[in-house]
Amino acid sequence: MVEREGRPPGGGAGGARRGERPFLVLFHNRVHPLPSFPPIRPIHPQARANRGILYVDEVNLLDDGLVDVVLDAAAGGVNTVEREGVSIAHPAKFIMVGSGNPAEGELRPQLLDRFGLAVDVGTMGDLEARARMVLDRLAYDANPAAFCAAAEGEQEALREKLSAARARLPSVLVPREVRLVISKICSLLDVDGIRGDIVTNKAARALVALEGRAEVTNDDVRRVIGMCLNHRLRKDVLDSIDGGYKVALAFRRVTSPEQAEREAKEAAAKKAVEAEGGGKKAGSWGGLPGLPGAGGGPAAPPAEKKAGSWGGMPGR
Repeated sequence: MVEREGRPPGGGAGGARRGERPFLVLFHNRVHPLPSFPPIRPIHPQARANRGILYVDEVNLLDDGLVDVVLDAAAGGVNTVEREGVSIAHPAKFIMVGSGNPAEGELRPQLLDRFGLAVDVGTMGDLEARARMVLDRLAYDANPAAFCAAAEGEQEALREKLSAARARLPSVLVPREVRLVISKICSLLDVDGIRGDIVTNKAARALVALEGRAEVTNDDVRRVIGMCLNHRLRKDVLDSIDGGYKVALAFRRVTSPEQAEREAKEAAAKKAVEAEGGGKKAGSWGGLPGLPGAGGGPAAPPAEKKAGSWGGMPGR
C-alpha cells in the first residue's frame, strides 16, 4: 500500500510534488511507532492525502489494524493518532482508490462498502488497442520524457474537460422520477443502507456533467448503476461479486415492466416444456428403441402366457 502526494484540488503555485511511500512503514511510524523504525516524516500519510487521493494496492490483503485506521478516517473525516503519550488529530478527507485480486483474499464488508464504484478488470480483447498499449509502454521505457511530451496535448485536453465538468456539476438536475427509480432498484436488490442510492445519484450527475448535459435520464442511470451496486449485493462472504446481471435485471423490471413480464412468461413457458418432456433436455439419450420405457414412454404390458407354458423356476 502506498500513499501518493500531488497538487491539491484547485491547483497551486510551485508545481506538483510526486512521491510514494510504503504505507505499512508509515503506519508503524505514525500510528504504532517502533524504536527500530526511525520517523520518516512528521506527517501522517492520511494527513498528506487530505483533499487528495489515497491509493491502496492489494487492498484485500491489508492488515486488520490498517483497515480499522482507514475505516475510522473515512467515516469521520478525521484521523486520530494516540500512542505513548502522543495525541494528534488531523483532517483526513480523501478519495480512496484500491486494487486487488479477489482470488487472493476477501475484502471486509465494512471496507468494501466504502468504495463508491467497483469495476472488473479483464484481459483486453481488442487487438489494435492491445498492440497500441504494448507500443506505448515500449516507447515510455525507451524515453519517458519524450513520451510524456508527446502525450501532453491529450492530457491537457482531458484536464480542461474535467475542469469544465466540475464547474458544470452543481447545475446538473436529477428529476424526482429518476431518483425514485434509483431508490426502487436499490430496494428491489435489498441493498443495505442508503449509500448505494447516494453514490448512484452522484455518479449519474458526474457522467452528465462530463458529457456537457444538464439533466439526468434513466439511460444515464443504466450506464453507472452496475458500478455502484455490484459490490454491495454480497450477503455471504462465500458469494462472488456479481458481474452485473442482477442489477441489469432489476433495472429492466423497474424501468420496463412490460419487458420484464414478457421475460418472466418466456421463462415459465420454458420450464413447462421441460417438465412435459420428463425433465430431459434436447438431445439427451432416451434409451434404446423398442425397450420398455424407451424415450420416456410407458412400459409395454406383459404378454399373456398360454396354458401349460413354462413359467420359470419356483420362487423366482
